[in-house]
Amino acid sequence: MNQIRRTQVFITLIALFIGIAHVVWPNIEIDAITVFLLAVALLPWLIPLIRSLEFPGGWKVEFQELEKVKDKADKAGLLSKAKRKKTTTSYSFESVLDKDPNLALAGLRIEIEKRLVHIAKSNKLDISKAGVGQLLRLLSYHQILTPEESSVLTDMTGLLNSAVHGAEVDKRAADWAIEVGPKLLQSLDEKIEKYDLRTRSTLKSTRSKK
Repeated sequence: MNQIRRTQVFITLIALFIGIAHVVWPNIEIDAITVFLLAVALLPWLIPLIRSLEFPGGWKVEFQELEKVKDKADKAGLLSKAKRKKTTTSYSFESVLDKDPNLALAGLRIEIEKRLVHIAKSNKLDISKAGVGQLLRLLSYHQILTPEESSVLTDMTGLLNSAVHGAEVDKRAADWAIEVGPKLLQSLDEKIEKYDLRTRSTLKSTRSKK
């Protein structure tokens, strides 16, 4: 039986003991101090269990989670197939990939948000108080992003947010960011170009009518 399993069994036995004691001696009162001391006694047993927990977009960013969101992004058409131009300036997050994967993923998240803000402004949406989550819901509500695109970007920014807040990041995340980051940003840039072109065309048409 491994350590995690032993910890789980121990916690279950303690809970059962307290439950039985409450039934056998119902008149015994358990005050706040007793509860606190019990929690302190259990803490050393709980720490190994807590450290083993891995929540998607939580304390640990796993490579498998990044790969899943990459596949979803590909299916949603959010990974540009166009070849990157040699003259294209490197994205800010690429310069720190080898040194700090957390910082690189945080930088990628900032780059994504900047483009979402641009898209929203191009469509004349009020985003003065919108965080990235609200921004994505707003773009989806106005059908500027498809439900699939919004879902992918919500999952991706959730994972990247974990890196921003210091979550442990899989060492392979740097390779993932090199592969996925530029394609995703290029896809968003293509959307921006499309919206900007549409705006210029509308303005030109309006002026010609005058």
